Amino acid sequence: MISAHRIPIASGRFEMLPATLALVEAGTAKKGDVLGIARIDDIDGIMVAKKTNDLLPLCRELALARIAIEFEAASARQPGATGIFCAATVETVGPTGVEMEALTAVQVALLTIYDMCKAVDRGMSIHDVRVLEKHGGKSGSFVAGAAG
Repeated sequence: MISAHRIPIASGRFEMLPATLALVEAGTAKKGDVLGIARIDDIDGIMVAKKTNDLLPLCRELALARIAIEFEAASARQPGATGIFCAATVETVGPTGVEMEALTAVQVALLTIYDMCKAVDRGMSIHDVRVLEKHGGKSGSFVAGAAG
């Protein structure tokens, strides 16, 4: 197999009550600064992404060059949405793609938000977890929603 530089970007969205979002944005949730911890979860996200092969059958362990997890208000991307948008970018140079690692990092980051806010909003939900982009490798580039 030939190694190639590969970069997928996965994303997901977390919906919550406006009052819960206000707590998250103010950093005043009972368990502390939710997004700060979720950013620390960048470390957990890295660790989880590196352990994706332990979670998924037939998924091989890969050497990851970079993992970045970013958050923004969901309303910035979808007017009227009340929640948090999360994106994870993973990079490797290897013989196989790393989409599963990016998807896993997004899910863990979103689950961290749920864990920290569940006492005030049990109705929160995770939506639209998917691969947004993928570059490199045998199949070339993919951008969600692009023609072709």
